Amino acid sequence: MDRELLEQINVWHEQEDYALIVKRIEALPESEQDAETIGQLARAYNNLEEYRTAIKLLQGVKEQGQLDPLWHFRLGYAYCYVAEYKLAQAAFEEANRLEPNDESTLEYLDWIRPKAAKMDRDRIRWETEQAEWEQSGTLNQLQVASGTYDPATFWRYSDYAQDNHVSSPFDEELIQSIEQELSYKLPASYIQLMRTQNGGFPARTTFPTQEGTSWAEDHIAITSILGIGRDKMYSLGGEFGSRFMIEDWGYPDLGVVICDCPSAGHDVVMLDYRFCGPQGEPCVVHVDQESDYEITYLAPNFEVFIRGLLDEEDFNLLDEEGSDSLDEEQAITAVFTENHSVSTFSKEAIAPFRFIDAGNDSYSVILNAGTYLQDVFDSRADEGFEGGGYDWASLASVFLEEKMPHLTSVIRFDPEADMFCAYTDDKEALISFILGFKQACEQRDLILDLFSRAELD
Repeated sequence: MDRELLEQINVWHEQEDYALIVKRIEALPESEQDAETIGQLARAYNNLEEYRTAIKLLQGVKEQGQLDPLWHFRLGYAYCYVAEYKLAQAAFEEANRLEPNDESTLEYLDWIRPKAAKMDRDRIRWETEQAEWEQSGTLNQLQVASGTYDPATFWRYSDYAQDNHVSSPFDEELIQSIEQELSYKLPASYIQLMRTQNGGFPARTTFPTQEGTSWAEDHIAITSILGIGRDKMYSLGGEFGSRFMIEDWGYPDLGVVICDCPSAGHDVVMLDYRFCGPQGEPCVVHVDQESDYEITYLAPNFEVFIRGLLDEEDFNLLDEEGSDSLDEEQAITAVFTENHSVSTFSKEAIAPFRFIDAGNDSYSVILNAGTYLQDVFDSRADEGFEGGGYDWASLASVFLEEKMPHLTSVIRFDPEADMFCAYTDDKEALISFILGFKQACEQRDLILDLFSRAELD
């Protein structure tokens, strides 16, 4: 690269005139656009927040960049801001290997590692839940809004919504145009719901979560669902649509902003295509600007999300019904000593564990490890405990042997690095185990005592 041009680019960089850098480099003849020049162009696009363009440019000179720590750093930086945290971590790890202890690289690694671990857990959950959904047959039948929801009760009428959210009916040409603009294929269940009313205010606006956000500890709320079109401000291609929220509000470019929330832009619900690709069936996530754009997994697909929406009053009643009238000691004693059959239980009673009925007398309970009760495992971190799936299996084994010895030959464990799994062919036994184990987990003195006898795998 010409040294004089490089010096000028560095001046423009200091002046934050990134668009001028792009204009100057892209005007060069192709023969003068070497790997160093492309690297400078990618840096400018990163600073213009056009991260996908930067990624494409850097991948175009991948062979020349393999031994360049700056190439890996710029690629990791771009991946960060499209929420591809695993790829970002790999890039920063390689940059650190090539140029150890660079302060900026280490800062990004500290920031990205927990996000990459969480993304791994979300991927496992999405794969599991999507497989369950497909096995049920519902996904293929597309029993969605127009078939199972009455538009008169799903949508809440509002003059404001009519003026700003509810778009005109659409045709296939408009769908294709919006998909091309967004670079993602819209889910069939979303399109079918929009045929009942093209955007607006749903009557049910509360969705339960397994972790807290800036909105609440156990749920998020939405105000509207964006319609297909460009004519209304709050439609996918409208003035305050999906691209606006990504480009002007800084939301990660992981898919499509699909729902507005009561915070007036400070959190949104998005279709997340990171696991499925731009033509696949996206999961649904909550993205929280107030918490550094933290991503919270909600549902494996749009239909599950829509079916899971609750009226706020119904959610509060459900929350109250899930509370146990017994104190913790009484509750756990009841589970340990009673032999009556337990055939029903609420998801909330065992959350964040999940019960899976795979059919053919195959039952399992799973937990995405790394968040729940992490402080318990941290109490023995100096011994090598990290709170992963194997550590959870060790803790569960102690619980089973000491509190439910009659089930030790029935319940088996099959953990992975980031996931705890207990399985059996005896449904009642597994329900008894997980209810008891979850209640034990909620008694800090008890769970710490049990953990003191857990052995490192």
